Amino acid sequence: MPIHAHFFIQYNGFYLQCTNFVWLKKPELIDLQRHSSPVEKAILVGVITPEITEAQITEYLNELAFLAETAGAEAVKTFVQKLPHPDPRTFIGKGKLEEIKRYLEGNDISLAIFDEELSGTQITNIEKILGIKTIDRTDLILDIFAKRARTARAKTQVELAQYQYLLPRLKGMWTHLGRHGGGIGTRGPGETEIETDRRLVKDKIALLKKRLQEIEKQAQLQRKERTGYVRVALVGYTNAGKSTLMNVLSKSDVFAENKLFATLDTTTRKVVLQQTPFLLSDTVGFIRKLPHHLVESFKSTLDEVRESDILLHVVDISHLRYEEQIEVVNRTLQEMGALEKPTLLVFNKMDLYEQQHFDPYLPPHIRQELLDQLKADWQARTHGHAIFISATEKTNLDELRNLLWQHIVELYRQRYPYQTAFYTA
Repeated sequence: MPIHAHFFIQYNGFYLQCTNFVWLKKPELIDLQRHSSPVEKAILVGVITPEITEAQITEYLNELAFLAETAGAEAVKTFVQKLPHPDPRTFIGKGKLEEIKRYLEGNDISLAIFDEELSGTQITNIEKILGIKTIDRTDLILDIFAKRARTARAKTQVELAQYQYLLPRLKGMWTHLGRHGGGIGTRGPGETEIETDRRLVKDKIALLKKRLQEIEKQAQLQRKERTGYVRVALVGYTNAGKSTLMNVLSKSDVFAENKLFATLDTTTRKVVLQQTPFLLSDTVGFIRKLPHHLVESFKSTLDEVRESDILLHVVDISHLRYEEQIEVVNRTLQEMGALEKPTLLVFNKMDLYEQQHFDPYLPPHIRQELLDQLKADWQARTHGHAIFISATEKTNLDELRNLLWQHIVELYRQRYPYQTAFYTA
């Protein structure tokens, strides 16, 4: 990308043209012509601390590998170190860094991804030792969001989160400016380089926040037009099957893919069950350690969750740590002030669960007893607000529709006792 300026700064795809104070964003964010590039090969790095067990770090790195695949990279090897606490300079110890460096010498690796958030100084120190690009989990998630953002709203939200993530890392990452030409016209008037950079980033953040407020005003008008209907929101861990369930219930064609964060923009459809209309919204998926800046930037999008009447919490029951994923979603809902809303726990992908847990030669009555026990346990834990389905196989969907309809009808009776057309089958 040609940049006609006295000097510019580059950081993970961001280009700052300082002469005219023009920010050129990531190509993914402004839909510039894309060029196909070979898949980056990456190593994954994690740390076992007193708070993280070996089993947990294995699961976390598996998820990190899935994130890398979603972003377009191939994770070829993982490195794990047990430490009482991360090293403040390089996150992992000197010996482990030397081990990684020796591995890199004989392999074509261009990227190191750390499972925890790194400071700008840590990234700089690690890159000096390893000699390859180094990012953390937050940067990886931001990159995925940037690639998947399609609407002006989503693009602005992601861009704002990227610059908020970048701001505290300026000192560590931008230790020098790549100035072209030098001499007259290339020196800041009375400001140090880092102060100028910070001011420009802050100005950009302020501009994006203002733009996002304008977009949100339009979204609020759209939501006001939906008053009078019961509103249901699909929530859950990313890749739990929310968009697939949305398509089945609303008979629509919302984009669904077996990758993380397939949905960024909230999609709302009018659905009718037994002559009872309601609004169904598909929302962005949650994930462990979802970057704070993303949560802040996507607050307006998540208003669909806060303003909904009923939540369908979709769970991938085939995942080995699905209960931990439920806790992650519940913590996020609590932060949003939406945990107390009426919620149906929808255990999805039962077909995969049975494939993983049951031997094909297991007698049918034993299989059924085990399934009945699983369902009874969760019915007791949720006071009858749990249901088990397979959205792709369309298993048990009639029971889900009926259960959801009962909750919707009850809300209509409470709000509009004289409008029997809403709740008379």
